[in-house]
Amino acid sequence: MFKNALSTFRFMGVVEGGSLLILLFIAMPLKYFFDFPEAVSVIGPIHGALFSMYILITIYMTFVFKWPFRFSVGAVVSAFVPFGNFILDKRLENWQQLKTLAA
Repeated sequence: MFKNALSTFRFMGVVEGGSLLILLFIAMPLKYFFDFPEAVSVIGPIHGALFSMYILITIYMTFVFKWPFRFSVGAVVSAFVPFGNFILDKRLENWQQLKTLAA
């Protein structure tokens, strides 16, 4: 069960991180440099919904799987940093591999 939950969390982190990058590097330049505000009005709510789902999954992982509070805070902070979720995903992949080798 934990492996599936962790895989879901990692997937959601990558999707949410990707939506942040699309918002920052595609939609916002379209809005401010090419006078196309519709890009942000479409991508913004999608990113907001994905961010909300990511936060809910982080809360779930914190309480159900007893993640340390500092790890949960780091997971939330990484969602605000461009490419942060991809760095977190790589660390989780390494952590998951270490746990598999130790078992």
